[in-house]
Amino acid sequence: MLLEKLETIEQKYEKITNLLSDPSVFSDFTLYQKYSKEQAEISGLVRKFREYKKLLSEMKEAQEILNSDGEDGLKELAEVELEELKERKPRLEDELKLMLIPKDPRDEKNIFLEIRAGTGGEEAALFAAELFRMYTKYAESRRWKVEMIDINSTGIGGIKEVIASIQGKGTYSRMKYESGVHRVQRVPSTETSGRIHTSTATVAVLPEVEDVDVKVEEKDLRVDTFCASGPGGQGVNTTYSAVRIVHIPTGLIVQCQDSRSQIKNREKALKVLRSRLYEIEMEKQEKERADERKSQIGMGDRSEKIRTYNFPQNRVTDHRIGLTLHKLSMVIDGDLDELIDSLITHYQAEKLKEL
Repeated sequence: MLLEKLETIEQKYEKITNLLSDPSVFSDFTLYQKYSKEQAEISGLVRKFREYKKLLSEMKEAQEILNSDGEDGLKELAEVELEELKERKPRLEDELKLMLIPKDPRDEKNIFLEIRAGTGGEEAALFAAELFRMYTKYAESRRWKVEMIDINSTGIGGIKEVIASIQGKGTYSRMKYESGVHRVQRVPSTETSGRIHTSTATVAVLPEVEDVDVKVEEKDLRVDTFCASGPGGQGVNTTYSAVRIVHIPTGLIVQCQDSRSQIKNREKALKVLRSRLYEIEMEKQEKERADERKSQIGMGDRSEKIRTYNFPQNRVTDHRIGLTLHKLSMVIDGDLDELIDSLITHYQAEKLKEL
C-alpha cells in the first residue's frame, strides 16, 4: 500500500517534469508557476523514495551474492553491506511515512493568541499575564512579531483577557497545540498561611484567515465605536478610535483599541472575527470526522486541561502526552521548544497510525 502510493506520487512528479518542458506550458506564466509549485511540494518525497528504491535494489544485489557460489571474501563484504542496509531501511521507511502525512494548510499562517483568566480570581489574572509574557518571550526567541489587539488589565499587573497577533514563519504549526486550559499551582503572594492555590487560564490559538477563507457579510455586523481606555495619551482617550464588532448571526463580539486609527482598529477586529468564525467551522468539521471514525485525537480542545505549572516543585506537566519537565522557571521564561517538539512528535505518531 505504501509503495503503491509512493509510485503514484513519483509518476505524478515525472508527468509534471515533462509538462514543465512543454513550450505551451513554459510560455504560460500562470500555468508554469502552478506546475512548478506542485513539483516543489513533492520533490523532497520523490527524492527520498528514489533513495529508498536504490536501497532495496542494493539489498537485493547483496542477497544474490550471498546466495551465489562466489568467493568467500566477496560474500563477507556482501553480508556486511546487507546488515548496514537492513539498519537503514526502517529509518528510511519512517521518514517516508512522515513525509506522507498530509500537511495542515494552516501551518504557515500567522495567528491570533487569546488568553483569558479562568477560575482563581486575581491569581488567575496574574497567571494569565505570566502566560502572555511566556508566549511573548518565546515569539521573540523565534524572531516573530507580536502585535497587541486588545487587553483588559487588572490593577495589580494581572490580565483578565488579552488578544494579540503573532506573525512569523510557521507560527501556527508551532503554536497550535497550546489551545486549552492551563493550570497553575503555587502559593499566591497574598496567601499568609502558605497554602497552595490552584488557578486556571484558557489559551486559544487561531490561524489568521483571509476574506477568501471566511466571507463576512456587512449586513451581519453591528459596529460600535468608543473612546479607548488605558494608557496612550489624550489623543487615544478622547477620540472614538476603539471599535467593537458584533457578529449578529453568532453573537460573537470582538473589539480592538490598539491603534489611534478607527479604520485600522476595525480592520484588526474583522481579522480576529474571521479567524474565530473559521475556527468554529473547523471544530464543527473535526467533530463530524471524529464521530465518523469513533475516535478523536486531542488537538487542544479549549475545555481540555492540557498543562499544569507547579511552582513549588519547579515542574511543568503536559497531560496529553504525559511529559513532565522539572524546569518550570525556564519554561515560564519562554523556553518552550522541548514541550512543543514533543507534542509535534506525538501527534505525528498518531497520524502515522491512521496511515
